[in-house]
Amino acid sequence: MGNTKKVTTRMVTDYDWEATNAQGNTVKIDMYPDDEKNHQSPMDLVLSAVTSCAAVDLVQMLKKRRRQVDNLVIEAEGHRMDTDPKYYDTIDMHFVLTSPNATEEEMEKYTALTVEKYCSVSSSLNSKLNVTTTVERP
Repeated sequence: MGNTKKVTTRMVTDYDWEATNAQGNTVKIDMYPDDEKNHQSPMDLVLSAVTSCAAVDLVQMLKKRRRQVDNLVIEAEGHRMDTDPKYYDTIDMHFVLTSPNATEEEMEKYTALTVEKYCSVSSSLNSKLNVTTTVERP
């Protein structure tokens, strides 16, 4: 059946929002122009979600194979469509791993597995996601 997650997003101002999960963890979001930003936008959060998901999966795969992971940095760049909806049509990720015993071949293999098979976020982006809506006016 699967696992259900819940997030509630609330308006703070016209351009400021807060999203809180069931455990009470809150993320601040803003829709200001880039030069006025204090927080990530929803599309920034998509990139953050896919990179952090890939990072966790990759580190776990490497550690399961007894590889030492001293540091991992993932830089992501998403290209958005020019017309609405302005979704990402490509996301390029660059992985920088600091490890004394993981080989480049292992990195390439496990990075591909992470993004193509195990990362729930990248899989969600590649799926035919079914989104439903309801509305209420109190």
